[in-house]
Amino acid sequence: MQDAKEEVRSRLNIEDVVGEYVQLKRAGRNFKGLSPFSGEKTPSFYVSPEKNIWHDFSSNKGGDVFSFIMEVEGVDFREALELLARRAGIELSDYDSSGNQEFAKMKRRLLEAHRWASLYYQESLKQNDRALQYVFKQRGLSKEIVQTFQIGYAPDSGDALVQFLTKKGFTKQELSVGGLTNRFGGDLFRGRMMVPLMDPSGQVIGFTGRILKDEPNAPKYLNTPQSPLYDKSRHVFGLSQAKEAIRKNDYTVVVEGNLDVVSSHQVGIKQVVATAGTAMTEPHLKALVRLSPNVRLAYDGDAAGLAATERSIPIAQNVGTELTIISLPEDVKDPDELIQKDVKLWQKAIDDAEGVVDWLLTQYTKRENMAIPLGMRRFTTAALTVVRALQDPVEQEFYLKKIAGYTSTTLETVREKFDSNDDVETKPALKEVKYSGDTVVDEYSYQDNLLALGLLYPEVRELFAEIDGLMLSNDDRRTVLSFLKTSSEPVQTTPKDLQIVDTYVKILLLKADARYGDWSDQDRYFETARLVRIIVTKHKQTQKDELTAALRIAEDEGKDEEALRLRHSLNELIKEIPHAKR
Repeated sequence: MQDAKEEVRSRLNIEDVVGEYVQLKRAGRNFKGLSPFSGEKTPSFYVSPEKNIWHDFSSNKGGDVFSFIMEVEGVDFREALELLARRAGIELSDYDSSGNQEFAKMKRRLLEAHRWASLYYQESLKQNDRALQYVFKQRGLSKEIVQTFQIGYAPDSGDALVQFLTKKGFTKQELSVGGLTNRFGGDLFRGRMMVPLMDPSGQVIGFTGRILKDEPNAPKYLNTPQSPLYDKSRHVFGLSQAKEAIRKNDYTVVVEGNLDVVSSHQVGIKQVVATAGTAMTEPHLKALVRLSPNVRLAYDGDAAGLAATERSIPIAQNVGTELTIISLPEDVKDPDELIQKDVKLWQKAIDDAEGVVDWLLTQYTKRENMAIPLGMRRFTTAALTVVRALQDPVEQEFYLKKIAGYTSTTLETVREKFDSNDDVETKPALKEVKYSGDTVVDEYSYQDNLLALGLLYPEVRELFAEIDGLMLSNDDRRTVLSFLKTSSEPVQTTPKDLQIVDTYVKILLLKADARYGDWSDQDRYFETARLVRIIVTKHKQTQKDELTAALRIAEDEGKDEEALRLRHSLNELIKEIPHAKR
């Protein structure tokens, strides 16, 4: 069932599942809400889409989407898996026994075929002068960026790739299912510059092919069709190369073309990705919001660009994305052309991104004749449709006033038209939480706080010298402590040495970000010292209790020498125990 579990996890967003039981609000990269396990009044329940994890500070519970359903529904793992599989539209019988193995094997085979195809295209580029001329001279790409994006060339012989992959042991059926061949069984891509499409981890799942010389009857770009690996409604091009820059800059730039992404990365502006044309979907935005809630769209101002931007607003509202629009100078057609002209102009356009509603209102005034009643009617109809998509009433009021200003009418008139078409849907009620157990507070949660600090902030690890594994309450905590004592780098994702406690590490990282992210370096250092002191003191207190019990037994049994030794050890230990508060 491991493959079924991972498939369910990949199709569902944890914030959507949790959001059916807990009213969540955006809190930086995370979401937070009131704990479903206690009657708290201050939100201490966090969900991290980026780490695919949740944590409840009030009870110290946490885990993945499956553990959440197990808690709130009061079910075991198998029942939670079945419930979530139904929600994701997955038939678990496909993953049982032989079916499960065959499906997993097929995906592994397709990934391996695409890996070889990418290597083949890269080698073919080196051997074709015309392709080299196009890639390095005409497109102006550097060797470094070609290597980063694994850019290659598809020979135009008709079946060169098929022959290569057949010799590697792949069947024509596999190549067809993977979208590498055409309906006649030959190469799908011929005579094109090849740009691999990669999943967030960097595995090749498809390709975009750009024809070297524009021809009347040939499409300029050719993309991999839908396959078990590639889904254009979910795929974000360049995400594996851009994710670190997105985290660092706290925003994503979304462009229309894959080569716009490549060009931008080449000049050092790497927080740039692309979707398939202007077809922005909820899965696209959810993939991005896990890294940053701020998304800047660089779509054209034509009819398609306007329509795409309009469609993006309600999606962004649902996902919790702050959407802004990048406007290009009128004398350039796309970011690539602007970059070739002057990279500073591209950065300025990004920096000058305008709020999505303001941008749309400006575009509507340009396409309508605002001097005549018909133009004003069309403008207000389009503008009010956008305002209705906004969820915040204060924001709605602000733009209603702006629309009144554009049309030289009163706010009351605009509001009357707004209210006459007000069909805003009510939010669905939250599902009932079936968890009925009493909230059990983990008395050792302060140990998690210490380890969380140590994972994200290596400068505090010098204080860990005072503690050892015996002072911690369980093996997971001891495993993390052992790692921290031998590492000097901050942990952003679970390192190889801690994969055995992956879920626990993700919870600690979420805790560190939510609890200590806004603290100063000095405050974090003092907090670490305090927590170390608590752990040491608690450990010595436990030793004291054990020595006291042993002393009483020795005295009762008349073992005077043993009692004397224990009394001396006890007195020395009492001197070492400081006064500490939790």
